[in-house]
Amino acid sequence: MTSSTVELLRQKKKQILTGWMNGQLADSQLRDDLMANEDLHAQSEKLLDTLFTVLTDDSLDHPDSASLNPLVDMLSGISKSRARQGFTPRETANYIFSLKDTLLETVQFALKDNPERLVGESLKIGKFIDSLGIITFETFIQGREEIIVRQTDEMINVSTPVVQIWEGILAVPLIGTLDSSRALLVMESLLQEIVNTGSSIAILDISGVPMVDTMVAQNLIKTVSATRLMGAECIISGIRPEIAQTIVHLGIDLSTIVTKASLASALKHSFRLLRLDVKKVPTSSSDGLAYD
Repeated sequence: MTSSTVELLRQKKKQILTGWMNGQLADSQLRDDLMANEDLHAQSEKLLDTLFTVLTDDSLDHPDSASLNPLVDMLSGISKSRARQGFTPRETANYIFSLKDTLLETVQFALKDNPERLVGESLKIGKFIDSLGIITFETFIQGREEIIVRQTDEMINVSTPVVQIWEGILAVPLIGTLDSSRALLVMESLLQEIVNTGSSIAILDISGVPMVDTMVAQNLIKTVSATRLMGAECIISGIRPEIAQTIVHLGIDLSTIVTKASLASALKHSFRLLRLDVKKVPTSSSDGLAYD
């Protein structure tokens, strides 16, 4: 019998894969709704191939060895992929921990006549798989955080669109809390769109902003000032009664800024500034259309 535990496991790779897969498929918490059994088998087989390619008796004792980097990279990829697929951290870690039972069973059968060595090798394998499980858990959390950050950025971009609602008129409908970082993004997007479109009027609609405090008001004032430096006039719309009372109570001076109660009122004011006369055209039958 070989004296190398890693070589012993390597020789039993097919048996280990079969035992590991049987254990996973028999698990009542198997998430076959997130990953097909065929894909699970392919992923498990590839992981074992990588494990037995880089694993040595020395690295079995030192899970932080640089020689295991390919395995760590693969585990990181699996963890982040499972985070995107909807697996939980526990399910992802258990995927690795479930390999421990199969490896231990293989070693126990091979070393059943050498109890002393069996205990030592079992402890090594247990500690090694535990370290892999920790790596898996940590990279899963990192992957989940990356997803949250990306989704947050996407939500911010969606919630702060700059829309050209008329030639020369831009509108920014704000929804949600306007903190400093988001206000900076609004300012940058608005100023860039002023340059791109050559617009001379920008409307900041705060109808969807639940609360206006000193910080929000200061952010709005900064945006208005920056817009004016670009040669455009800025109008704030969506001033609800409770917002007006809050602004007065806080002593915030918006007297130099044009404010309107609604986006429609701001648009009408914009038309006057641009000397545009928008009128309703009465319908007639001269266009060849029939009306009831």
